[in-house]
Amino acid sequence: MRTLITTAFVSLDGVVEGPGGEPGYRNSGWTFQDIEFDPAAYELKGREQGEATAMMMGRVSYEAFAPVWPGMTEEFPGYNAMPKYVVSTTLQEADLVTNWGETTILRSLDDVATLKETDGGPIIVHGSAALNRALSDAGLIDRYHLLVFPVLLGAGKRLFSETDKAKQQLRVVESETYSNGIQKLVYDVIH
Repeated sequence: MRTLITTAFVSLDGVVEGPGGEPGYRNSGWTFQDIEFDPAAYELKGREQGEATAMMMGRVSYEAFAPVWPGMTEEFPGYNAMPKYVVSTTLQEADLVTNWGETTILRSLDDVATLKETDGGPIIVHGSAALNRALSDAGLIDRYHLLVFPVLLGAGKRLFSETDKAKQQLRVVESETYSNGIQKLVYDVIH
């Protein structure tokens, strides 16, 4: 069984929207504003690229990443080379870029569950706020890699839904606080 890992930059109040400067959000680029850069805080991001064997995202994140990431050969060589899975009911094969390697469209959470049952290593989920909420609510996420920023953003897309569901227990695997106030929190989901 494959491990499904969610990785996210998240504000203390749970917002994941627009961390890198994506257009259309009032606080876009919040991970790079008013926070001193500490390379140690991003060590987890490099490690993820080396440990993951596939990448998963929703349609909106795919459409944001696909025009940019294939050209970032120095920053994302591992991600660019690995298979990608896009979970979408609307994306068509003709919408896929041709310069980003093998990409498979999954049409449902049942397809994600079936993929998890296959042989292979970890699958990492990038961006994809709506997909992450659906995966979490369906009990399909196995691990969270969170970099929590010392900022409150108020409005914005949240990592976790407000669905009234049974409690989900997590186990801390790693944690560290960096000089700039960012906290690394790695949790395994107890199934």
